[in-house]
Amino acid sequence: MRDHEFQQDLGPAGTADLAGPAAPQAIFEQTRDEAVEILINNAGFGLRGAYAETDWATESRMIQVNDTALAHLIKLFLPEMLRRGSGRILNVASTAAFFPGPMHSVYYASKAFVLSFSQALAEELEPSGISVTCLCPGPTETEFARVAGMKSVRLPNLDLAEADDVAEFGYRAMKARERVAVHGGRNKLVVQAQRFVPRRLIARAMGRMQRRRL
Repeated sequence: MRDHEFQQDLGPAGTADLAGPAAPQAIFEQTRDEAVEILINNAGFGLRGAYAETDWATESRMIQVNDTALAHLIKLFLPEMLRRGSGRILNVASTAAFFPGPMHSVYYASKAFVLSFSQALAEELEPSGISVTCLCPGPTETEFARVAGMKSVRLPNLDLAEADDVAEFGYRAMKARERVAVHGGRNKLVVQAQRFVPRRLIARAMGRMQRRRL
């Protein structure tokens, strides 16, 4: 890729809008001369509403940011990590990854991709010395609700986690080479409990909950 092509996808101080398909390559080109030991994929956003009524252009950008850019960045940075025999990758999913999400169908599915992809990649890379950790936070105090068009991400009887606490938890899990790290005791219980409930019932319950939050 020529300089003028990838520079257009970079903002101030080398920042990039991952909704642009060329952005991962642009980031890689800017860091090509550096030994990137840790890759953290944290970008993502959601959109509320019935799938028949939501905007496809927004959902397409969501898939690009939440999934395609994440996979592309790993594809670009992984070969050098393999050559060195060291590196850590932290992908941020969500507890949503474990559930079907009516009224947030594309967002929940996008996080399910991150979880499944991370687990598969962690197994592939087990002999290489490179670790892959998937961080799955629950509702967290961020800009997510505003961007997704929600009043709040707060769930009944649950407090919002602080972003700094989630970040520290994720970093420690990455350093410990954990494959999946669910933040918060109650979130861990909910994630484990869903394994014993039929998916259809989970989808129905999630749909009722999400409609109350619109």
